[in-house]
Amino acid sequence: MTYTWFDFLQLIGSLGIFIFGMKIFSEGLQKIAGGRLKGILSGMTRNRAIGVVTGLGTTVITQSSTTTTVMAVSFVNAGLLTFVQSTGVVMGANIGTTVTAWMVALFGFKFEITPIALALIGVFFAFLFSKSTRLRNIAETMVGFGILFIGLSFIKGAVPDIDANPEILNFLQNYSDFGYLSLVLFVLIGTLLTLLTQSSSAATAITLVMLFEGWISFPIAAAMVLGENIGTTVTANIAALAGNVHAKRTARFHFFFNVIGVIWMMLVIVPFLGLMDTMIQYFTQNPISIIEGAKESRANATLGLSLFHTSFNILNVLILFAFVPYLVRFVEYISPDKGTDDEFSLRYISAGAMVSPGFSIEQANKEVQQFVGIIEKMHHSLHELIFDEKADKPKLMESIAKYEELTDRLEVEIGNYLVRISENANLENVLTERMRFMQIMINDLERIADIYYQLSKQSEKMVQTRSSWPTTALSEMAEMMDAVNNAIQAMKTNVKLDPEMVSLEEALVLEDKIDAIREMYRDTHYTRLEGGEYASRAGVLFIDMLNRLERIGDHILNVNESAAGRRLKAVRVDGDDQGS
Repeated sequence: MTYTWFDFLQLIGSLGIFIFGMKIFSEGLQKIAGGRLKGILSGMTRNRAIGVVTGLGTTVITQSSTTTTVMAVSFVNAGLLTFVQSTGVVMGANIGTTVTAWMVALFGFKFEITPIALALIGVFFAFLFSKSTRLRNIAETMVGFGILFIGLSFIKGAVPDIDANPEILNFLQNYSDFGYLSLVLFVLIGTLLTLLTQSSSAATAITLVMLFEGWISFPIAAAMVLGENIGTTVTANIAALAGNVHAKRTARFHFFFNVIGVIWMMLVIVPFLGLMDTMIQYFTQNPISIIEGAKESRANATLGLSLFHTSFNILNVLILFAFVPYLVRFVEYISPDKGTDDEFSLRYISAGAMVSPGFSIEQANKEVQQFVGIIEKMHHSLHELIFDEKADKPKLMESIAKYEELTDRLEVEIGNYLVRISENANLENVLTERMRFMQIMINDLERIADIYYQLSKQSEKMVQTRSSWPTTALSEMAEMMDAVNNAIQAMKTNVKLDPEMVSLEEALVLEDKIDAIREMYRDTHYTRLEGGEYASRAGVLFIDMLNRLERIGDHILNVNESAAGRRLKAVRVDGDDQGS
C-alpha cells in the first residue's frame, strides 16, 4: 500500500481548507444579507407553507441548514417564533441544504473550476482591504467561494487512488457486501461523519469525493447522505440544551422529522435509486448506469447523488407536511412544559452554537432587555419596601437580594457571550462598536442593581432602628422614586430600539429632573434636621437614599447613551448650538 500517514494528514488539511472556505463563504453571504436575515426569518412564518419557503431561502443565504435551524431554535427561545411556526422553517432548511451538494457536484466534478476559483481570489482579494463595507463583504464571499473549491480540489488529489491502493477497496467491501444491512450501516457512518465534521455540507462533499473516486457505490453514498440528514440535527439539539422547553421542542421536531424521513426512504430505497439512475441517464443522455459504478459514470453519479438528496428532502416535506400537527403533539408529549421556567436565568443566549454575528448581537440585546426588566422589578420592590407598611418586608428583601445575584450573573454571562461573538467572527466596525457600548451598558445596569440592594439594606436599618420620617420627607422620597421610575421606563424603551432610533433628549430631561429633586430636597432635609423634625439617624438614612437614587439616575443616563451608541456631551453641544 503506497498511502502513508503523511498523505492522510494532507487529506485532513484539504478537508480543513474546504470547511474554512465554506465558513468564509457562509459568513460573507450573511454579512451581505445583514439585518434582512433576521427580517426574513421573523416576518415570513405566518403559516407552515411560508415557513418552508423562509427556511429554504435562509439556508440558501447562509449556506448552512445548521445555522438556519439554530437561528430558529434561538427565535423560539426568545419568543419571536412559536414552536409550530418554527416547524416550517426546519422543513425548508432541509431542502435548502441540498443546494450546496448541487454546487459541489456541478462545479467540483463536472467542470474544472480550480483555475476559475484562483482567478476569483485574485480579482477580489484586493477588495478585502476596501473602505466600503459592502465591497469587503462581497470580496469575502467570493474569496470564500474560491477557497472552498480549491479545498475540494485538494481533497480529490489527497484521497488514496483505488488502483494504486486496492487494499482500501477490499476493506470497504468487507462492510458493503451485506446487501440491505450495509445500507443501514452506512446510514450510521454518514451520521457519525457529520458529527465529526460538524457540517452536513462538509460530510456531503466527502461522500461525493468518495463516490467520484470509486471508493463507494452509488447506493452506499445515498445511505450516507441519509445519515448526514440525521447528523445535521444534532447541533440544533445541543444549542437547545440551555434553552426553554419550546426551543427544545423545535430541535427535537427537527430530529424526529428527519429520522422518520430516513425510515420511510430506507423502505423504498432500492426502487427509488433505480428511478434516480433512469432520470440521470435521460437528462445526461448517457446510457451507462450510475448504480453499477463504472468509472465513466462517476461524474454523473455525483449528479445522481445530488438529485437523490434534493428529491428525498422535497418528498419528505410533501409527505409529512399533513402529519406535522401529529408530530408536534408527539414532541409536546415527550417534552412537556412543566411550568418551571426559572426567572433567575438567561433566556435568549446559551453556550450552544453561534449563528450570524448580527443575530447573535440581537440575542445579547434581548438579554439586556431582560436585565432592564429586572432593574424595574427591583425598583418596584424597593418602593413597596419603603412605602407599604403591610408589605412582607423579609420576602421583599430576599427578592431584591436574589435579583442582585442574578444581575451579577447576567453581567458575566452576557459579557462572555459578547466576547465569544468577537472571537468567532470578523466583525464590521459598526457591530464592534455596538458590542463595546453593550459591555458598558451591562456594567452600568449591574451597578444600578448593586445600589438598589444597598438601598434595601438602608430600608432594613430603618426598621431595625425603628427610625421614621415625617410625612413631608416621605412625600419627597416618593417624588424622587417616581422620577427615577420615569427614567427607568424611558431606558426600557430605548434599549429595545436600534441605536440610530434612540433619542437622548428625553433621557437628559429626566436625568436633570432627578438632579433637581435631589438638590431641592437636600436643602429641605437640612432644614428639617435643624428644626428637629426627625432624629439624626433617620436624617442620615434619608439623605443617603436620596444621593444613591441620584446616582441611579446617572447610571440610567449612561445606559441610554450606550443604547444610542454615542455620548451625551455631543447632544448638549448640539442643543446649545441650536439655541444660539
